[in-house]
Amino acid sequence: MTGTKKFIGIDLGTSSVKILLVDETGAILKAVTKDYPLAFPNPGWSEQEPADWWEACCTGIRELLADQDAADVKGIGCGGQMHGLVALDANDEVIRPAILWNDGRTAEETAWLNEKIGKEKLSKLTANIAFAGFTAPKILWMKNKEPDNFKRIAKIMLPKDYINYKLTGVHSCDYSDASGMLLLDVEHKCWSDEMLDICGIDKAVMPGLYESYECVGTVRPEIAEALGLPEGVKVAAGAGDNAAAAVGTGTVGDGDCNISLGTSGTIFISSDKFGVDPNNALHSFAHADGKYHLMGCMLSAASCNKWLCDEILKTQDYAAEQTDITDDKMGRNRVFFLPYLMGERSPINDTDARGTFTGLSMDTTRSDMVQAVLEGVAFAIRDSFEVARSLGIDIKRSKICGGGAKSPLWRKMIANVLGISLDIPKTEEGPGYGGAMLAMVCCGEFESVDACAEALLSVTETIEPDPEIAARYEEQYQKFSRIYPALKGVFPQLR
Repeated sequence: MTGTKKFIGIDLGTSSVKILLVDETGAILKAVTKDYPLAFPNPGWSEQEPADWWEACCTGIRELLADQDAADVKGIGCGGQMHGLVALDANDEVIRPAILWNDGRTAEETAWLNEKIGKEKLSKLTANIAFAGFTAPKILWMKNKEPDNFKRIAKIMLPKDYINYKLTGVHSCDYSDASGMLLLDVEHKCWSDEMLDICGIDKAVMPGLYESYECVGTVRPEIAEALGLPEGVKVAAGAGDNAAAAVGTGTVGDGDCNISLGTSGTIFISSDKFGVDPNNALHSFAHADGKYHLMGCMLSAASCNKWLCDEILKTQDYAAEQTDITDDKMGRNRVFFLPYLMGERSPINDTDARGTFTGLSMDTTRSDMVQAVLEGVAFAIRDSFEVARSLGIDIKRSKICGGGAKSPLWRKMIANVLGISLDIPKTEEGPGYGGAMLAMVCCGEFESVDACAEALLSVTETIEPDPEIAARYEEQYQKFSRIYPALKGVFPQLR
């Protein structure tokens, strides 16, 4: 319909970019996905060429607009993979491939930050401690291992900020994404001078900071012409993928919660006030709605079930594997699974932790093991919920999204393991949809992210816990929670 305002939402993921065209009513008019390569040049390393992201975005946007009235596009918003280090030289040329969020090369630098600088000081400066995936350890790695490249750094940014730079010519970063760099004073929303000194970089190297819904600039005329866009299209600062996905599910405002059951798993708790978990088991970040959030991130969630089915059971019919797991079996399994296939982040922060099956016997069945994997992920999510509850956060309900959330069985398990209501959002397009919503706010379509979510988002179904199943899972969780502490000392010996 000509004359309807349109907005582009970009989800810059690890394996592909998904681009949405959304109208002013929130309807998704079209979606395009473009893949790009992922490189593993050494064991534990994970890199990408920023040029591949840009090429995929350009190709995708042109395809998105090919049969649309592009003159109606008003704004662009991007949600992107977090923590990745993009280093530019004085000519704004990329110095080396981007080091990604799931790269594990920074064990020495992470340990140095947590032990020599100290977790207490890091938490005071940035509200968080060092994790191998964060950006600051990557900068230190460049300083230690690639000193010539390090000396050439003129600007540091995150993956989605590189796309925004290519669109606008502006070096920018939003507070939600910047929170995961270990360089931001999250409480006061400014770069930490002391952390920059620790990493040996000047503040001039850092991009300008914005709220996620603020306009960083407009698409450059030559880029607009090349992409088939009208002149003057506004570009919002955007957000880290988890914050953008939270916006896209309406997880905004004090106490709202979202569980994302994707390759990794996240527990995202929105808050009006800044707060820090004293044990730093949960991340304390800024939110894309202009406020704050606490987040637990588990490295392997739906990927655990994918691993079991694809690699061990040699099937991709995931639903068929779950048909035998009936209500009477829930909370009665004698097999337990630790879902630490890639180590674990929240809440144990243990890179040595590994996946285990415990309780196997001669009568263990195939479906017992499938059930154990699904339950193990649910129990690990509860681990982060228990941390939130210890901080006085009373979570009564949560939204749930991601590929794993398409399983009715898994949704029911999680509702009963957590003892809360689970809401299924009507629109489930994650960071891309959140990016489009941020673009709407940026363009003045809504006065706030909260108002945008209130107007556009709704729930299609709610899963309520069953008191009997929940009681059985309470007993099971207490057993599960004793397995990791018992094995913690063994894992380092398995390196």
